[in-house]
Amino acid sequence: MPHPGWQNFRFEGIGTSWEISTPAPLGPGFRSRLLAEVERYDSTWSRFRDDSQVARMSAGPGSYAFPAEATGLASLYRILYALSNGAMTPLIGGSLEQLGYGPGYSLRPRGAPTPPPAWDDVLEWRGTSMTTKAPVVLDIGAAGKGQLVDLLAEVLQSQGVREFFVDAGGDLLNGGNAPVTVALEHPYDSSKAIGTVPLAKGALCASASNRRAWGDGLHHVLDGTTGTPVRTVVATWAVARTAMEADALATALFFVPGEVLERHFRVSWLKVFSNGSAEYSAEFEGALFT
Repeated sequence: MPHPGWQNFRFEGIGTSWEISTPAPLGPGFRSRLLAEVERYDSTWSRFRDDSQVARMSAGPGSYAFPAEATGLASLYRILYALSNGAMTPLIGGSLEQLGYGPGYSLRPRGAPTPPPAWDDVLEWRGTSMTTKAPVVLDIGAAGKGQLVDLLAEVLQSQGVREFFVDAGGDLLNGGNAPVTVALEHPYDSSKAIGTVPLAKGALCASASNRRAWGDGLHHVLDGTTGTPVRTVVATWAVARTAMEADALATALFFVPGEVLERHFRVSWLKVFSNGSAEYSAEFEGALFT
């Protein structure tokens, strides 16, 4: 619990556990509005549901209309796609399914890793409108959970809640004024921490290859230029103003030097490599254990 005495609302959504902490308990109607927003988002963007808009896109080419939040996703992904030279792409879903991470959760590769198509070859994404030239498996998972955190924060604020703390499976947003000390999970042992960081108002998101790992060295962070899992980086953390940016930048750190991201975003960051070394920005306020 981020603050003693605060009340917690816990629920499951988009495949992860959520906890929203507030100074006063949230009433049933308020909770229903939050859960309805989670369901709306999931029914649009999930590639694990056969009734989602993303699932309809995967069935064939065409033009598709998405909700307002698509505009922010398009802009963010386009920048990171360019900075990573195509390694971070919203079209990675097909490559994940090729390796067994699809709606059926077979976790058994269908064959050799396959890179996704180049963005401009198959997808035109302008704001809330997408036009595809071929069936595509959209996957906005690198930014989607963070964006949903921000959307729930907007629901809270619209109802007059000015202080809150959201924990979406480790993606954190502090909407209060008091800093919260957060443990940094060990990339090879989730029961341990490699350090701590004080999270003031803003978001902290992490990405790690030990999350959603299966088979013989397979995990969910794939290089969009090859369709294979990243091997050199094992864990990243990003602190940004919004959870959507922090979530996306934590993934981008697997492909893009942190110093490059700092030229385009207000972000502080930590990156841990498979050889045990670490890099971090000058602004990252965390303390690593020795």
